[in-house]
Amino acid sequence: MTLLNRALFAFTLCFSAVFIFNTYAADANRKTVESRTLSLPGAASEQLQASILAVPGLLFSSGGQTLETTEQWEAFVTARGAQVVSPDGPAQVPGVLIERDMIAGVNVYRVTPDEISPEHSNHLFLHAHGGGYILGGGDGSVGEAVSVALSSGIRALSVDYRMPPDSPFPAAIDDMVAVYKEVLKTHSADGIAIGGTSAGGGLTFATALQLKALNLPLPSALYVGTPWADLTNTSDTLNTNAGIDRVLGNYFELLQAAALVYAGGRDLKDPLISPLYGDFNGFPSTILFSGTRDLLLSDTVRSHRKLRAAGVVADLHVFEGLSHAGYLIAAGSPESKAMLAELSQFLKTHLN
Repeated sequence: MTLLNRALFAFTLCFSAVFIFNTYAADANRKTVESRTLSLPGAASEQLQASILAVPGLLFSSGGQTLETTEQWEAFVTARGAQVVSPDGPAQVPGVLIERDMIAGVNVYRVTPDEISPEHSNHLFLHAHGGGYILGGGDGSVGEAVSVALSSGIRALSVDYRMPPDSPFPAAIDDMVAVYKEVLKTHSADGIAIGGTSAGGGLTFATALQLKALNLPLPSALYVGTPWADLTNTSDTLNTNAGIDRVLGNYFELLQAAALVYAGGRDLKDPLISPLYGDFNGFPSTILFSGTRDLLLSDTVRSHRKLRAAGVVADLHVFEGLSHAGYLIAAGSPESKAMLAELSQFLKTHLN
């Protein structure tokens, strides 16, 4: 390369850098991206593509409702069936027994697969359901625990923790800790895994932080699916995947309102509310899942990096074309089967 060419190349780099900087600086450090039309994720399975086409609207949405007062929240939660409990008990699924129970004053669901893997004869999966801390309770809270129990051959205990508007933070964490303490009376900590998706993933991290603060023995493994680990509007994909995620839509659709009602006036950066601001040193081995269209992909990636920086064994799996919690929504798809298989192997490796 001649001296002139080198000079032109250097000028081009400098010009590009200045142009990029000015693009952001001209509008308060923000960049406007032109609207675009997305195709189906071509590398995703046919089942996932069909699932995307079948549910064109958002699954986690306020429907344009204003949610500020207790009455508005109660009406919304009731309408969405967040605490539906069937008088006939939870729907039974072939291959597994689901039973209601109460432990330490907390409603739980015991999930016992017909076939328990020999490796898990003395193990337990303690489950925290998702739903943005406002939805997903009652008999509907147990679905993910059933999937894990069946695919891994492990007993599960799903915690139907209290939620806003009646029970904001720290009720959910208090319930998880109370159940865990009782479980420790019959199970060794190194035979317990805690986990869940979305708010369940964030609550899993928060529970581990609280257990550590209480000097209680930590579980042997954590399963953290697309965790809501930072309730502030900070993570990058809250912007880059806004409107692309078919489940959450964008931070301002419902997440922000859910964050505020859950926090109950507390600082959203409280580590027990947004665990990414906590100390992950000494955490159990952790497996994390997300997707390329997930609004909380950055929360998942940031959690993984924080775990790695703390010296924790952490496996991150990101699936092509999945929106938030897509492996649960497109149940039976190759992506969902692969996710459950990875989780099953992880639990067999890291429990006990």
